[in-house]
Amino acid sequence: MRSLIDVLGLGCTAVDDLLFVPAYPAADCKLQVTRRERHCGGLTATALVAAARLGCRAAYAGTLGEDVDSAFVCEALERAGVSTRLVVRRSGVRPVRSVIVVDETTGSRTILYDVAHAGGAHPRLPDAATIARSRVLLVDRWGVEGMIRAARIARRAGVPVVGDLETFDVPRFDELLALADHLIVSENFARRYTGAADASAGARKLWRDDRAVVVVTCGDRGGWWLAAGEARPRHFPAFRVRIVDTTGCGDVFHGAYAAALAKGLAIEERLRVAAAAAALKATKPGGQAGCPTWSAVRWFLQAV
Repeated sequence: MRSLIDVLGLGCTAVDDLLFVPAYPAADCKLQVTRRERHCGGLTATALVAAARLGCRAAYAGTLGEDVDSAFVCEALERAGVSTRLVVRRSGVRPVRSVIVVDETTGSRTILYDVAHAGGAHPRLPDAATIARSRVLLVDRWGVEGMIRAARIARRAGVPVVGDLETFDVPRFDELLALADHLIVSENFARRYTGAADASAGARKLWRDDRAVVVVTCGDRGGWWLAAGEARPRHFPAFRVRIVDTTGCGDVFHGAYAAALAKGLAIEERLRVAAAAAALKATKPGGQAGCPTWSAVRWFLQAV
């Protein structure tokens, strides 16, 4: 049966209010805001937008509420080509809310975030058939019970599970980690979780025989990957670009990898596409606003 969804996501969404100031304020002072912007963000939301921009049928099926912030997220996702018809509405649930103070002199960002009542995967939805008929499932740590259920259904159905896991201080995290057969984590996570000295060693320690790929990303130093049939981790490079804003680059990498996986590309090409998409995003301001199209990524890869 034909898949209805290429990349299905259930996790974190956010509303980010950016305040631009001449310099980060000292204590007990007043400072005029030169500009303010509101953006949709969050690990899963940004990854899904990246996948949609790359030509995939992407859908968000996590929980949101009836508040204005939830409505803002759904409107932003729909404008970006991400379906929200599977969103589960629950009273009192809302996206993560962040205030980001941007120092216009240094370019630094200070992020103040509120996760109270934040949604994620529903423990019983979407239905098993929807998950099993998707090409790729994207999971993070928001709504662990629902993530574990969805990942189990996906693995039984042969659907790849791409893991975007930043922190491990939540109940049942190890159970969720074990279900991600395409695990993509940062070097910081790999070193903290495994105690490894570097990214390559972290990839080795995160490997399991039932995984397809482990990827440990290292920002502008590229990253390391280990796949079934490989004797040792292999390095992949990052692309050099003029950086404007790195917000959301990691999430874009995950979304682009998931899109390339849904398109049936081999591992090395998936990583090139993901690295190129993240690099192109870094050349533009905003997280989701900077996500490139498939044609932009292909042109970039042909030019480098």
